[in-house]
Amino acid sequence: MRVCVIGTGYVGLVTGACLAHIGHDVICIDNNEEKVKLMKSGQSPIFEPGLSEIMQSAIQAGTIQFSSDLAAGVAHGEILFIAVGTPPLPTGESDTRYVEAVARGIGENLNGGYKVIVNKSTVPIGSGDWVRMIVLDGIAERQKTLVPAGGMSVDEKLPEVAAQFDVVSNPEFLREGSAVYDTFNPDRIVLGGNSQRAVGLMKQLYAPIVERKYAENQSLPSVPVLVTDLSSAEMIKYAANAFLATKISFINEVANICDRVGADVTQVAKGIGLDSRIGNKFLNAGIGWGGSCFPKDVAALIHTADDYGYEAQLMKAAVTVNERQRLIALEKLQQVLKILKGKTVGLLGLTFKPDTDDMRDAPALNLIEQLNRLGAKVKAYDPIVSQTGLRHGLSGVLVETDAERLADGCDALVLVTEWQQFSTLDYTKMAKLMNHPVIIDGRNFLDPETMVRAGFQYVGVGR
Repeated sequence: MRVCVIGTGYVGLVTGACLAHIGHDVICIDNNEEKVKLMKSGQSPIFEPGLSEIMQSAIQAGTIQFSSDLAAGVAHGEILFIAVGTPPLPTGESDTRYVEAVARGIGENLNGGYKVIVNKSTVPIGSGDWVRMIVLDGIAERQKTLVPAGGMSVDEKLPEVAAQFDVVSNPEFLREGSAVYDTFNPDRIVLGGNSQRAVGLMKQLYAPIVERKYAENQSLPSVPVLVTDLSSAEMIKYAANAFLATKISFINEVANICDRVGADVTQVAKGIGLDSRIGNKFLNAGIGWGGSCFPKDVAALIHTADDYGYEAQLMKAAVTVNERQRLIALEKLQQVLKILKGKTVGLLGLTFKPDTDDMRDAPALNLIEQLNRLGAKVKAYDPIVSQTGLRHGLSGVLVETDAERLADGCDALVLVTEWQQFSTLDYTKMAKLMNHPVIIDGRNFLDPETMVRAGFQYVGVGR
């Protein structure tokens, strides 16, 4: 099938590359010329395991191309994915101006053939009908620019374009760091729409994935495909992220109580996770959630509830707990070192989660800000950030090139991101390089006994 993906962030680029990998004819559109040039060379502008390899194989197979020409993309695709960013505004609502610009651009460039316009961006509930309206506005703008010829009216010259497209909501459930895996091994595919024709084409598009032809375990049953109305599909995305964020905040509340009563939250999480009604995922206590999705989506859902006269108290509480949790590592540093002014603190990890270069709303940023405020010197080492130009955008922190340089002269370390590489560091050598061998394990990632044998004073969260 011919596919156009507009916007090449995490969602758009992964979606486009994976659809090309399974044999569809894909064009990815982005208005950043430098980014387009980079992608044409087979390089990914983001760090995502496996993505560059899939891009390069699709380029060699001729199933993917990259362009900044929106008109060419609209002409090419029978399915048009809108995958641009919807960053949060200070009010908590989503900034939809990029979605609006793309929808209007699609309307101005529709070429008469039937199109399925897919909202892949996480958009406010009700955006399906809104996008349809904006596309129609774009069509109207285009009509105004056409000059009638031969005595025919504009309406007679143009086909009835409004009847030749449908809007579908197809929310993504990709995890940064495993987005390629998640695309080929989804838990479910959600399609929201009122048109059987549009939903049918989307099912056809995803058939190889639904049938597990590219799955890690191809013997599993077919991927469930849930067909809903537009608003329900949009709500599913927000509700899923809000629930997972709340689950993390819940276990962090439990961890804080464990700290006070002498229980071990890792054992508690294991015990409750064995309950099939609860499950063991997203029960890792630590210093809170961040990234580009949870904070934005929870805030947007709270704002939507407010718009409709409902106070989402549980979701607001989840946010409050998360904000407080980010300072837990700071409190533990103060308990061990007392005065932080003049002390040197090293951060193991900077990104909001492992296997990504994403620093958006990362807990490390809050730690750096507060440690600087209290007069501490802050150093950091991150397997990705330390190797890229991203470190130049960080203020108030010295980014080191390896973990041993980080430890040298530190009064304490804080494990912020649970990179797998951090499980095999030479902690015995690092402890000897430090002024005070203290480690605050902000993710309960390390084995306490191993760290003590290495010479560290180990402090976990809720342990």
